[in-house]
Amino acid sequence: MPLADGATTGRALVIHPAPKSAPVRGMAETLARSIEARLEEAVGLAQAIRLYVVRAEIARITSPRPSSLLGSGAVDNFRGLISENSIGLVVVDGTLSPVQQRNLERSWQAKVIDRTGLILEIFGARARTHEGRLQVELAALSYQRSRLVRSWTHLERQRGGFGFLGGPGESQLEIDRRLIGERIARLKRELKGIKRTRALHREARRRVPYPVVALVGYTNAGKSTLFNRLTRSAVTAGDMLFATLDPTMRRFELPSGRTAILSDTVGFISDLPTHLVAAFRATLEEVTEADIVVHVRDAHHPDSEAQREDVLAVLGDLGLHETSEDGMIEVMNKLDLLEPAQRASLEYQALRNSQTAALSAATGEGCEALLGLIDRRLQSDIRAVRLDIPLTDGKILAWIYQHGEVLGRRDDSEAAHLSVRLSEADLARLRHQQRLH
Repeated sequence: MPLADGATTGRALVIHPAPKSAPVRGMAETLARSIEARLEEAVGLAQAIRLYVVRAEIARITSPRPSSLLGSGAVDNFRGLISENSIGLVVVDGTLSPVQQRNLERSWQAKVIDRTGLILEIFGARARTHEGRLQVELAALSYQRSRLVRSWTHLERQRGGFGFLGGPGESQLEIDRRLIGERIARLKRELKGIKRTRALHREARRRVPYPVVALVGYTNAGKSTLFNRLTRSAVTAGDMLFATLDPTMRRFELPSGRTAILSDTVGFISDLPTHLVAAFRATLEEVTEADIVVHVRDAHHPDSEAQREDVLAVLGDLGLHETSEDGMIEVMNKLDLLEPAQRASLEYQALRNSQTAALSAATGEGCEALLGLIDRRLQSDIRAVRLDIPLTDGKILAWIYQHGEVLGRRDDSEAAHLSVRLSEADLARLRHQQRLH
């Protein structure tokens, strides 16, 4: 579809549809956060792939129209705005049916994508590992198959993105359902193999005497900045949505001298497309294997509480109901951006709650307290056990002395009989090693 004269896909309009009246049943979650914050988040998503957002508007709708989502008056008003500002791309921060997308493109003479398409585009631009790119392509093809139209080939290739995304000016293509289905089947087979490899890596980590701490949180909450601070690394971190996509793991030291592994994961977001949740399940399963889950929150964000609920919902989908409610450490980040009264209140809460830490990953303030909290948590499940280890198994005996506190030992001709204090995680690793022997 040709663009209007002078329009360019680099110039974008962002529209957030919002109901005029009180929410009907089932819409309460959508309105849990402020409409203005939702619009701001949508603008951030567009800017994450370097679109120039000319205007951002809230579109009030009485009820969604099957043909265009928006009312005819709103469609006409936006047509004039798009033409006057030479806008070539419109981002609708909601879900569009293929018919609605096509009708809006024809009416506005501009490319139109919805929230799912935009997030897929971002993930395509950010994926760095082979697995990440396969996951994005699988999610994108699943989304595209339901439409059988060119959904987001309008963003320029030099902006990055996934390889199958086309450049501007291409004619709209009819995509064969059978070919997409075959490609999806191949991708699933490849990802199944990668999942088996990932499981083997997890098995290998169980044999390594290091507990795993996983950082989770809403996108742009500051996970990567905190990751860099704690591990003294240089993982990509920036004030942008989805700065991290591929999981990263590094070793870090705790105050007790103990070593642990810290894992940085992809940020969550409200209304995360189901295609992406399914595609990235194998990656997010790393969280389920962690000894401790640390939920990093942006304490400065006006919708921090709603973002928290979004993260807990995704963790619940992964089967982490107990961890997400009880065993998780909650980090209130960006303390340096708060007003003095808010800051004092958060610091007081953190002092009273052994599950919470208040800090600034950017300045480092409060990070030592977090490390101490993680250290205490890992030591809190330590218990005394009696072990009988064959004297010929010097490797396991050395491991026990390195990672446990030997309270007593008695040797006979065949075995060493030990009384040892070990954490539950280390005890599980020891039993795993013994099974392998």
